[in-house]
Formats: sequence, structure tokens, C-alpha cells
Amino acid sequence: MLRFAHIDILWGLLVIPVFVLLFLVVSRWKKKAVASLGDKNVVREMMPQVSFSRPWLKFIFFAVAYASLIVGMADPQLGSKTEEVKRKGADLMILLDVSNSMLAQDLAPNRLENAKQAIAQLIDKMHDDRIGIIVFAGQAYVQLPITTDYSAAKLFLNTINTNMVPTQGTAIGAAIDLGMQSFDFKNGTGKAMIIITDGENHEDNAVEAATQAKSRGVIINVVGVGSAEGAPIPIYKDGQPAGYHTDSLGKPVVSKLNEDMGKDIAAAGSGVYVRANNSNSGLGIVMDQIGKIQRKTLDSKSFKDFEDRFQFFLAIALALLVVEFFISNRKNMRLSGLKLFEVKKS
Repeated sequence: MLRFAHIDILWGLLVIPVFVLLFLVVSRWKKKAVASLGDKNVVREMMPQVSFSRPWLKFIFFAVAYASLIVGMADPQLGSKTEEVKRKGADLMILLDVSNSMLAQDLAPNRLENAKQAIAQLIDKMHDDRIGIIVFAGQAYVQLPITTDYSAAKLFLNTINTNMVPTQGTAIGAAIDLGMQSFDFKNGTGKAMIIITDGENHEDNAVEAATQAKSRGVIINVVGVGSAEGAPIPIYKDGQPAGYHTDSLGKPVVSKLNEDMGKDIAAAGSGVYVRANNSNSGLGIVMDQIGKIQRKTLDSKSFKDFEDRFQFFLAIALALLVVEFFISNRKNMRLSGLKLFEVKKS
């Protein structure tokens, strides 16, 4: 199989007909100029060193060299062998809490941004697994369907903020149910979820949802973000700090990590619970556990190994240009004096 790595360069071959046309025009002009001097045979006798055939030879060498140069620059490649590559992986769904409490700054720069940075690092280390992202607060939404496009995953990750879900709360159970709906259970690959939350204002029965997920072979892991001491929840207006959320008495609301809830959900889902801090996101420990789940072939692709052949065409072009350079427009008088096939009259 032949292909060109830079096929657009082949458009340069269209210049060759222009070269031919210009050469013919110049050759015709030269013939008319010689004819205007007198009889053709007489003129040839007057200019014995002038060759009328060598310019054609030089042009042919130049045109072929130019064509070889263009083909060489387009990098022709020949396929030598076909290799089938099978990709084995698992399906991983990230469930990210985007409630207002995730803006608390007991993790730098805040809980949500700390979690997003950890997820970005996780994506950078992924190879064959598929990933999806669900955001939740009082409701849950699919931010990114299951995919192997890691660049798209990081792009969607960067757009996540606490304004994405208008209803406040922490509907972890709804997020787990939505994650189950997003999985394709027909492909037989191992499946897992990573819930990243502070557990604040927990609303629905997440433990029951995790138990149901476990019954279908989905492992539920939980990463707790925040601290037991907690931190106030800042308010932003036009991107600038504008105080803190307060209760009915006007005191700042302190958001604390609900570790018990996270541990209960992880236990129900046969997963692990890890508490994140400023030095460790906890995702490494979770991924070690996820690495143990069953991985099956997601797809297989055939790749053909191509070998470059541009060097041959460039060598031909160089050789022809060197030869063309040394071909003179004048006759070689010594060679022209040799008349090997002339029959002498007695």
C-alpha cells in the first residue's frame, strides 16, 4: 500500500506543464530568430559549436528532477506489515459535588478547585480506560458522557463551577443512579465510580443507591474533601469575594466534612473511602483499587506500519540536477568529429 505523508505537496507537479509550455515558446522563438538569419543549413555551418538538441536534453533532466523532488518532499510511504492492537480498559465515572459548600477554603485554593486539579492529574495518567463526569448538588447532571477522549474530558472539567446546578443540596443518591444509567452494561467491562464530595447537606439515600450499584458489579469509591473543623462558605459577586454565607442569626455558616456518610457509602459499594488533604488528593489510592477490577477488550484497531521512501526520489533529483548542470549547450567538438557511421566514398 502506497500513501503520501504530505499529499498536498503533490500539487506542485501541476507546475510542470507550465515549464513545458514556457520551454516550447522559448524554443520556437529561437528557431524563428535563427531562421531570420538565412538558410538553416548555412546558419548551422556558421555556428558549428551550437547544439540544437542539448537544450532539450537539459530540460528533460530538469523536469524529471523537479518531479522527483516534489514526490520526495511529499514523502511516499509503503506499508510493510499490519498490526492489530487491542485496547483493554474499564469504565470510570467521576461524580463531583458542585454545591456551594465546595467553595470552602479548608483545602487550597478551595475544595472544588482542589478536586478539579486532582481529577486533571488522574486523566493525565489514564491510557485505555474510559471516563465520564457527573456534577451534582441538589440535582445531578451528566457533564461528560463516557469517553476515551481525554482532551475533551479535561476541557469539560475546566468549565465546572458551583453555578452549574441551580438547586442546592447534596443529592449523592441521584448522582449514583444517573451514573448507573450512563454505563453500558452490554460491553462487559469493569465499572466503578468515584464520588468526590464533602457530604454537606446530604439529602437522599445514597447508601441504598450504592448497594444497588454493587449488586450490578459497580464499585463505589468516595473521596472526602474538607476538614473536620470546617470552614466558612464564601460568597462571590462578579468574581470577587463578597463575604460569607450566614445563618438566621447572622453568623457565618461553617461547612464540615461528613466522613461518616462517605465511609458508609464506600462500604455499601464495596469500595474505599479516602480523605483528601492539601498534599494528597486520595485519588491514587482509589485508582489502585480500581486497577484491580476486570478489564475487557473495548475495541481493536488495525495499524499498518509504513516505511518512508522519500530518500530515493531526492537522490534521483540530486543526481539529475548534477548531470544537467554539467551538460553544456555547446557541442563537444572532439565527439562531434567522430563520425563512426559515415560511409566514405571511393
